[in-house]
Amino acid sequence: MNYKGVHFNCEPSLNDFLVAELSLLNYNSFEEHQTGFSAYCEEVNFNQSILNSLVKKYQQSGTISYTTEAIARINWNTDWEKNYDPVIIADKIIIRAKFHEPEDDYKHQIVIHPKMCFGTGHHATTALVLEVQLSINHHQKKIYDFGTGTGILSILAHQLGASQIIATDVDDWCIENAKANLNLNECSGKVFKGVVRNLALKEQADIIIANINKNVLLSEITEYARLLTSDGILIISGFYEKDVPEVCTQAEKLGLQQIQQKCKDLWVVIVLRKRR
Repeated sequence: MNYKGVHFNCEPSLNDFLVAELSLLNYNSFEEHQTGFSAYCEEVNFNQSILNSLVKKYQQSGTISYTTEAIARINWNTDWEKNYDPVIIADKIIIRAKFHEPEDDYKHQIVIHPKMCFGTGHHATTALVLEVQLSINHHQKKIYDFGTGTGILSILAHQLGASQIIATDVDDWCIENAKANLNLNECSGKVFKGVVRNLALKEQADIIIANINKNVLLSEITEYARLLTSDGILIISGFYEKDVPEVCTQAEKLGLQQIQQKCKDLWVVIVLRKRR
């Protein structure tokens, strides 16, 4: 499977807006650089005219230019791994690759194969979810991790004492990478491919984690509420602080009450509890 790389040169203030838009267009990996960022998608999902329309939409807010590149899978992995740096979260979690030396100063060490999947800890939403997980009791809890990416949220849940973990994603490469990462961290969680409504999940979970994007969250939140135990916890991220009222209004209708919120670089994570 080949991929397409789109390398943007733009003002830093536009990065997050473009990443959010591209994530809705099946771009599933992003990498910042000094003059902008790069976005990657499977070649079959690349659409030049839609990309041009997106750029035109934001050109009124600042200068944007881009180049494209066809990328073979093996070449991407080599370059990604070569440039991957460890990530530190709240001075308690380190996310590192196998080729990095162990760091004993951190309570939680997550070792990953840093492939092309979203969720290596560098993006604000992943970091936010990891941080709030530290404040939530996972001991002997059942976890659903929807849109797992690299699987690191499931791995932290395992390290925090979760008894059962089911992770899902819609991307073949994410499924492959998440399975490898869970195995690398001796996490016995299961990984399935598919959207929530098509997976026929029946058992309720104590904690549901969904780091996806606003549109997907709003379309699936009814399923999250159904699959959450009474008094259970829902952790959601992948959207901007300005979208909180819309998301929370929909959540309230389903008996989900906001109990925590954190923001970073305009992005937000919300923790909700299902009312008894």
